[in-house]
Amino acid sequence: MATMTAEQRRRQAKLAYNAYVAECPSRQVLDAISDKWVTLVLSALDEGPMRYSDLARRIAGVSQKMLTQTLRMLERDGLLTRTITPSVPVRVDYELTPLGETILPVVGAIKQWSEAHIEQIHEARAGYDERNPS
Repeated sequence: MATMTAEQRRRQAKLAYNAYVAECPSRQVLDAISDKWVTLVLSALDEGPMRYSDLARRIAGVSQKMLTQTLRMLERDGLLTRTITPSVPVRVDYELTPLGETILPVVGAIKQWSEAHIEQIHEARAGYDERNPS
């Protein structure tokens, strides 16, 4: 069995899409889907197609800039589609793609877990802060 150099191991791992390897492109996806706005947009679109203004109302606290950036990134990654309907005013709808629908169980579970365990997180933070004053 031939020994591989570190560079060869990195290349091989990259080909296998191992997120533990720094150069692995799957890290870009992990970075994107770990964003709170991505989780909330995808979860909101699970209810069906929505207009920009509907998403902005549904997701309290998201700025226009962040919502626009998030929607563009998700469209670029193939997780949602943007459909323009010519009318006055122009209607723009966002909808999950089949690929986007495959991630719903994951982001939905993270959202539900965070809602179910927020009190425990608050208690843990308070305890930590008591033991470790600034």
